[in-house]
Amino acid sequence: MTQLLEKIALFISVAVAIIISFGVGQQAYHWMPTAATAEAKHVDNLFSFLVSLGTFVFLGVVGMIVFSIITCRAAENDYTEGHPSRGNAKLEFIWTATPTLLVLWIGWQSLNIYQELDIEGLNTIIDLKGSNGLENPTTLVAQTNPNPVEEIEVIAKQWEWTFHYPQSNLTTSELHLPQNQPVRLILESEDVIHGFYVPEFRFKQDIIPNHPLDFTFTPQKQGKYKLHDSQFSGTYFALMEADVYIDPPDVYHQWLQSDQHNILTSNLAANEHAHQPKQLIKSHWPTVEPATSFVAQQ
Repeated sequence: MTQLLEKIALFISVAVAIIISFGVGQQAYHWMPTAATAEAKHVDNLFSFLVSLGTFVFLGVVGMIVFSIITCRAAENDYTEGHPSRGNAKLEFIWTATPTLLVLWIGWQSLNIYQELDIEGLNTIIDLKGSNGLENPTTLVAQTNPNPVEEIEVIAKQWEWTFHYPQSNLTTSELHLPQNQPVRLILESEDVIHGFYVPEFRFKQDIIPNHPLDFTFTPQKQGKYKLHDSQFSGTYFALMEADVYIDPPDVYHQWLQSDQHNILTSNLAANEHAHQPKQLIKSHWPTVEPATSFVAQQ
């Protein structure tokens, strides 16, 4: 009877832990910034699963500690040691196989998300000479995707971002993206390693000098966001920011054709870099006079 009650209590405890863990995992969606791309949703799903898993493990460990404190207390003045449990092959297999499978599954999901940054909206992975027999990847893109991929060049340098739209021959200091349309960013660095990071997009890509790279994603949520440099690229890297806009397709094309562009205006990092420390001191404290040295007084 006692063993039956213990099994029932264990079953109820596990069920309650699963329900609580699932609820905490759902709350984890609200801990992240707004999901602005199609890929961001997959990242949020994986993050929610990890939070649920961590909560379940935490409740399980704490629950076992509390259960042991309540049911396994030694009698007063009993200083004997508990009997160690050894040679339980089933238990060792479970606590070895379970973490291994979880880590492999998490790695597989991460790989899928990484691959989607290359093929989102294109339906297939293609090479310059793939099995489909097409020499030009653009031909396959046009056949499988009704919305053509918008290509934008992103140039990073100390300490500003520059965006070039080849189809419109336009260069600006703010990034505009068409909503619900695949976009391919071609990232380049003119000096040191930079990092392309927009929190709402859920991905961060390092930009290596003399090594252009590109990835494809799909902007979805209309709005204004902020691009940051995630790598320590120099003194003013924390101020190296740019405005990012996700516009409806008609608004996006109107912006490309209009003459109201923020063309290469200096940002906060460039302004800081353009001023010498003495000039900054004079601008903030104009009434402060240089101190006379003790040697000069003598």
